[in-house]
Amino acid sequence: MLTITGTARFVSDLHLRSERPDLTQRFASFLADTAASNVEVLYILGDLFEYWIGDDDLQDEFNAEVCDLLRSAADMGPRLCFIAGNRDFLIGAGFAAAAGITLLDEVEKVGAGGTAILLMHGDTVCTDDLPYQEFRRMVRSPQWQRQFLARPLSERRAEVASLRRRSTEAMLGKTAEIMDANADAIKAALTAHGCTRLIHGHTHRPGREAIALASGSAERWVLSDWDTGRGDALEIGPAGVRRLDLSR
Repeated sequence: MLTITGTARFVSDLHLRSERPDLTQRFASFLADTAASNVEVLYILGDLFEYWIGDDDLQDEFNAEVCDLLRSAADMGPRLCFIAGNRDFLIGAGFAAAAGITLLDEVEKVGAGGTAILLMHGDTVCTDDLPYQEFRRMVRSPQWQRQFLARPLSERRAEVASLRRRSTEAMLGKTAEIMDANADAIKAALTAHGCTRLIHGHTHRPGREAIALASGSAERWVLSDWDTGRGDALEIGPAGVRRLDLSR
């Protein structure tokens, strides 16, 4: 079980990519501030990258730059913990070792008792989007991943570009409600793990929601994406909970 004794920060959905150097600069500034603010642990809840095609792509100049940023931050003090998103679920032990981050399971519980926090990327509670959930099961299977990672980098890069185009087209035919988190799935997750607070990203619908469970009250915090003119982080510490506005 993970624990927090000091201050923790949480971010998600940065969607870093070489075509958006402004995002990388914002992330570098945020990491520097996180280290300077004596934050104990930073949780990155998925989609740090716009896409990740395998740890053997670490020699790519942009990927190496982000890896160095993370390693420098880790060397300055805060623990860096990562939950994979739907864009970078192929991040593995090689990248983690180089970047100085700890890879977490897709659902993690932090703390115990009445203050326990449940962490996830958020796509697993979007259960109304049946085509996406079917796709997710396919790409998360060990067999699919072995076959994909065995292909040359150039082929993988082209395949991801094709998948991104098809994903964009598919989203145009879906309602916002279908792509959002399912209320029953949220309650089930909180109840199953005995938590009163859920933090996730993925939906790009930042906000806070009060939730009524059979065992009492709970809350859900949704983190913002960073690449649509927005950007935030959640900070939890001795002074309570506050949302940091990181938009530019």
